[in-house]
Amino acid sequence: MHKLGKYIKPYGWALAISIALLFAQANFDLALPEYLSRIVNVGIQQGGVESAVPAAIRQLAMNRAVLFMNDADKDAVLANYTLVDSASVQYDEYVKQYPVVESEPIYVLNKIDKTETERLSPIIGKALLTTAGLEQALADPEKAAQIGEAMGGFDLSKLPPGTDLFDMLATLPAAQRAQIQESFNSKFEALGESMVVQAAVGAVKVEYQALGVDTARMQNNYVMTVGGWMLLLTLLSAACTITVGYFSARIAAGLARDLRRSTFRKVERFSSAEFEKFSTASLITRTTNDITQIQMVAMMIIRMVFYAPLIGIGGIVKVTAQDSPLTWLIVVGVMILVSLIAIVMVFALPKFRIIQKLVDRLNLVSRENLSGMMVIRAFNMQDFEEKRFDKANIDLTAVSLFINRLMVIMMPVMMFVMNALMVGVIWFGAKQVADANIQVGDMIAFMQYGMQIMFAFLMMSMLFFILPRASVSADRIAEVLDTEISINDPKEPKKFSPSFKGQVEFRNVFFRYPGADTDVLHDISFTAKPGETTAFIGSTGSGKSTIINLLPRFHEVTGGAILVDGTDIRDVTQHDLRERIGYVPQKSALFSGTIESNLRYADQNASLQTLHAAIEAAQAEEFVESKPEGIAAEISQGGANVSGGQKQRLSIARALVKKPPIYILDDSFSALDFKTDAALRRAFKTYSADSALLIVTQRVSTIKNAEQIIVLDEGRIVGKGTHKELLENCETYREIATSQLSQEELV
Repeated sequence: MHKLGKYIKPYGWALAISIALLFAQANFDLALPEYLSRIVNVGIQQGGVESAVPAAIRQLAMNRAVLFMNDADKDAVLANYTLVDSASVQYDEYVKQYPVVESEPIYVLNKIDKTETERLSPIIGKALLTTAGLEQALADPEKAAQIGEAMGGFDLSKLPPGTDLFDMLATLPAAQRAQIQESFNSKFEALGESMVVQAAVGAVKVEYQALGVDTARMQNNYVMTVGGWMLLLTLLSAACTITVGYFSARIAAGLARDLRRSTFRKVERFSSAEFEKFSTASLITRTTNDITQIQMVAMMIIRMVFYAPLIGIGGIVKVTAQDSPLTWLIVVGVMILVSLIAIVMVFALPKFRIIQKLVDRLNLVSRENLSGMMVIRAFNMQDFEEKRFDKANIDLTAVSLFINRLMVIMMPVMMFVMNALMVGVIWFGAKQVADANIQVGDMIAFMQYGMQIMFAFLMMSMLFFILPRASVSADRIAEVLDTEISINDPKEPKKFSPSFKGQVEFRNVFFRYPGADTDVLHDISFTAKPGETTAFIGSTGSGKSTIINLLPRFHEVTGGAILVDGTDIRDVTQHDLRERIGYVPQKSALFSGTIESNLRYADQNASLQTLHAAIEAAQAEEFVESKPEGIAAEISQGGANVSGGQKQRLSIARALVKKPPIYILDDSFSALDFKTDAALRRAFKTYSADSALLIVTQRVSTIKNAEQIIVLDEGRIVGKGTHKELLENCETYREIATSQLSQEELV
């Protein structure tokens, strides 16, 4: 597909915006599981308390906590807090937040960054848990005895009435307090630092309640705030999705439009040599089906190929950053999916190139059936054609079914792998939660990341099915666009003289079809003068049509030269050359529309008077006027609703509307009766008296009065002259004439 890369360049800005939006969307989507984890862990389990570092703490509680810190930790903690009492500057504000400040001083946390918070969390968390544990021990004789041992065998349950445990502990040596802390540390190590911090949050919440803070409201505010951010991220992600969808549709549609236009323009420039390389059905398939494939995959590439890797890689990074014991599940799931995709592609890839060729074949058979329906019916070959169509249809169906079955199998297998992964995460995650290795919110977030990673690979697997077929289509389009045109305009074209007359001269012309071993035309030389008729006659395959097709450069001469008004036709542009030629092909071609639109094909600005004059000269006036709509009568595709003779006359009328200096009529009277033929030739002579007329015909009666008749045999001129001269000195012409005319008509 890289061959078509230049067609994406005009949409570079839209593509850049789309990629930026996809990057933003991926980040929004990857952030959602983390926010969900925070709602579960902090909002629900921790009551909205985010950290073990309290925003405020009573002086009494702080004094107890620092008892179980070493001097360095104590200094670090107190340095980040400010003591607030009734004499403080912002006392009134603090009273609203922490009502207890009216009765006792409190410590308020200074503004610190995340790194400092993470450093203080285990220090304060362990201290708060230790103080909370000692308070609980006073009500539990067994625990009190265990702690008493650490204090030198003192029984805490037998404290004297009114004695404050922490006042007493403050009088103990630091080493003794360290022993108490050590007994708690053994339990903290078993939990792990993250779980210690989470457990300490409960003590912080109790402290907030003691400060007079509405903890229920705090929890609701936290959940609503985080939930609001989740909603905002979701809306932003949706906005990115919609915007990217808009841009991707514009890019894909514009790319398809440009490719169709370029392909069509390229085909318009094809000479007959290029048309031999591609069948009509294949060109139609390439311009429609293949470009549609490219359009569809272009839209999906923008929306999925850039997004899926971002989500997949981002999800893996997030999972790895969590250092979760469940990471191996994601690794196993991804490996299984990649293996499945690789296996399927090995079998599916060769089929994609075959399927486009089979579409070509089906279109070819369908086109031949539709265009040749009358012949098929005339020879009673309907059964044969049905079998031929069935063969092409069944071949295409078989390959399509093979690919579709692979996709049908692939999708449920991938969904099974994804669902099995989720079950594994829940199963092993629940055990990790029970062992206090991870929190519930972390497990939920891990599930979300797992889903995102799996869906990213699912999206990429879908593209692996579509991309190969689109790649084949792109190669087929590129094959047309890269085809070298054999007939080109000169880099510095000449211009015909303003006093153009239309004299045509073939000077020692040779011609050989591309790839052929021998020439089909040999040393053709003649001059067709303005105001005269030059006719070509000869047996079938003698080269008549080939000669006149060289004049408008439908083919290029391989030897000699063709001069028009003394200028080699290869030295002027094809447009300028054909602008001076009125061409009526052997097989008349009309286009869907009206009689008028077909005539204006020669000159869009022609007046109605000119159109009617051309119709009259072409002997088409009677059947045109017989139609209620006149020249506004509809012409169906290919002129199927008019007879062969009417089609020829309309084709001749179209050439007459152009009023060119040179007319080419390639066996254009074959469908006309002799009376109409004669009338048309007389009218033609009057209508185009100053033009050079080149006629190919099989009828001697059509060219009896021509100023110059050229007789061809096996690509060579075997006679040249008037009807009378050729009867006398050209055996080939005499044989043709005597086979068609009576002795009286020969004269």
